[in-house]
Amino acid sequence: MMFLPRLDMMFYLRLLRTSLRSLDSHFLRSLLATVGVLIGVSSVVACMSILEGASNDILKRFKSLGSNVLYVFPESARVEGRVVGTAQTLTLEDIETLLRELPDDIDRIAPEAMGSATVKRFQKSAVATLVATSATYFEIHDFQCAQGRLFNKGEADSGDATVVLLGQKIAEKLFGGGDALGQTVKIGSVGFRVIGVLEKRGSLGFMNADETVYIPIQTGLKRHFNRKWLNRLTIAVTDPERIEEIQKRVKRVLRQAHRIPPGQEDDFGIFNQQEALQGFNAAMLVLRVVLYSIAGISLVVGGIGIMNIMLVSVTERTREIGVRMAVGARRGDILLQFLAESLVISLVGGGLGLVLGMMFADVMEKVLVQLEFKTEINTLIVGVALITAVVVGVLSGIYPAFKASRLDPVDALRYE
Repeated sequence: MMFLPRLDMMFYLRLLRTSLRSLDSHFLRSLLATVGVLIGVSSVVACMSILEGASNDILKRFKSLGSNVLYVFPESARVEGRVVGTAQTLTLEDIETLLRELPDDIDRIAPEAMGSATVKRFQKSAVATLVATSATYFEIHDFQCAQGRLFNKGEADSGDATVVLLGQKIAEKLFGGGDALGQTVKIGSVGFRVIGVLEKRGSLGFMNADETVYIPIQTGLKRHFNRKWLNRLTIAVTDPERIEEIQKRVKRVLRQAHRIPPGQEDDFGIFNQQEALQGFNAAMLVLRVVLYSIAGISLVVGGIGIMNIMLVSVTERTREIGVRMAVGARRGDILLQFLAESLVISLVGGGLGLVLGMMFADVMEKVLVQLEFKTEINTLIVGVALITAVVVGVLSGIYPAFKASRLDPVDALRYE
């Protein structure tokens, strides 16, 4: 007999009421059946909220870099195939070469020598990222000062200009909200005069600009790093639409400047924002597969638990099924009843799992508040959680429901 669903709304309301009454009669057993779904759905919600938060944060960092920017960095130095550090291949001379060879393609270039340093003022100190760079760095990244000014080209080109710009958080740690302009701070053993405090900026790529101090490039190379090579070149191109073409030209010029013969690998790397995003998306896909697979195992276990409970329920209620069929219930009605019970168990577990997952995400955000980590709960996550619960309920209940609907009424009535 073909199963045709009823269109009577009152029938489905009675079906739901009957299902709830049946589950309430075995409350503890029904509650335990929801635990597997609860754990699985809460795992999915927690994973999705953490991944969404991390993904949005990293995407925001990439966007802060700018769509017209290329990054050039030295490759790893190797000895007998082993990585031993960073190759010392990028220098200030490379900037002059690029500007001379590609005047129509390159707008600005900023050199960067980076490291960490302890910045001191009397008894107060703060560990900061130290960036030695030129005035063009602030033009490329559109930095503004909350107090004071940026250093100029003359200061950047001088090896004796001991001036410094402070990020917001470093300024607060050292001066507690007071006026920092004209004050002296020590970086290592050298005193630097504060000429500006930058506006709050947050993440700039994988660096927090608010926890960074900036000094002129020549002064940094001469007095702090004691070297000539750079950690990175930031290149602003004239036409973002031609960024890949310009990237190839930059690569060709640098290979010639570094005298790299044909067939030999580059001693530098170069990437644009789009390439970085592609690598990030690939890494996030792998992470999603791993985390969702773990959460999926919990859902499978929860589904098996529901199926087990429903099979026991079919056996216990065989005589009841026979009576229902004897008074006119169709096989489809029996199937719908048991499917409804399975679905109710799954939805209760899914609802509780959604709440638990949101609570876990909130706890994670509070624990990692110092890292400025934020989770995200959106309508997609809520929708996925509820749909997952429905799918688990239907798949888990369909076999017990089918088994109940195929019972012979005569045999069911004689069942003891």
